[in-house]
Amino acid sequence: MTQLQRGAAAVAARDEHGAEAGGQGMQQEEWVLRWQDEFDGDTLDASRWYCERGNGFHDPVSGVWVPGWGNEELQEYTADARNVSVRDSVLSIRALRDASSPGGFTSARLRTRDADGRALFAQRYGRFEFRARVPHGKGLWPAIWMLPLEDHYGRWAASGEIDVMEVCGDAGSEVLGSLHYGCVFPERELCTRRLLLAPEESLADWHCYAVEWEPGRISWEFDGRVWASQDFWWSCGHTVDGRGRRPRSEQELHAWPAPFDRPFYIVMNIAVGGNFPGAPDDTTPFPAELQVDYVRVYERRGGYADAGRRGRGRLPWQREGDGHVA
Repeated sequence: MTQLQRGAAAVAARDEHGAEAGGQGMQQEEWVLRWQDEFDGDTLDASRWYCERGNGFHDPVSGVWVPGWGNEELQEYTADARNVSVRDSVLSIRALRDASSPGGFTSARLRTRDADGRALFAQRYGRFEFRARVPHGKGLWPAIWMLPLEDHYGRWAASGEIDVMEVCGDAGSEVLGSLHYGCVFPERELCTRRLLLAPEESLADWHCYAVEWEPGRISWEFDGRVWASQDFWWSCGHTVDGRGRRPRSEQELHAWPAPFDRPFYIVMNIAVGGNFPGAPDDTTPFPAELQVDYVRVYERRGGYADAGRRGRGRLPWQREGDGHVA
């Protein structure tokens, strides 16, 4: 039996960790399982995941090295077994204090896009579901997110980013879900939604984090409960000297529902420090561990409806009170 067949069988049963497989509350008859990793075996499957390395990247325009992944992060990503491992059908991503690393920390960042840019897995639209236990603490930034396989509409963020789940620092009772879109950096747009956990809920417990992405709408779920939806965004690839320029009219936008109409790949990581969660301190729990029980991706049976009209929101050239403005 292949891993896909095993995953499909699990959808109709209960998984070994006791949660309802295939998402709590999802309508099974609406979805077809297309890709998954149940993290069987004792090593990460290199045909599904690439481990990024280092502490930055080269700017695609200037070629200049950008340390800290553009966010002044401290960690160095590795493929070392101390930072990423599979055991008892659970993936573990660990952030560690490490005096031998230039920033003092190591971690892991996995993606379903290979080093050469080839897709190990990418999909346009569907249900993307992750069962995970998530760390929190000052200076920690665990995340499960998605990026476009190609910069079809322009460099980040003109081609989009979908953040399925983020936790910022020691905000241990709050889960974030975000969309990045708009223009090429720095003229990007960010819309973040916040889910406040109930007093009896803990990030340290197993929870199902998911997005359902269809033409013109993206919804976030927590344990089968839809907690946010968005149907407004836009994309413009115009630049001046390599920097994004804000559009002046509808004619300068890519056609709706761009940029969220192209294949995206999956990323999972723990960052340490930087301009979002701040620096860790003596209270930060290390090792910090993001555990993932499974990743399952579905397509809607029978396909998707047309995107329809962009939802309510304010486009860059509009003023409050203009038509079709929230």
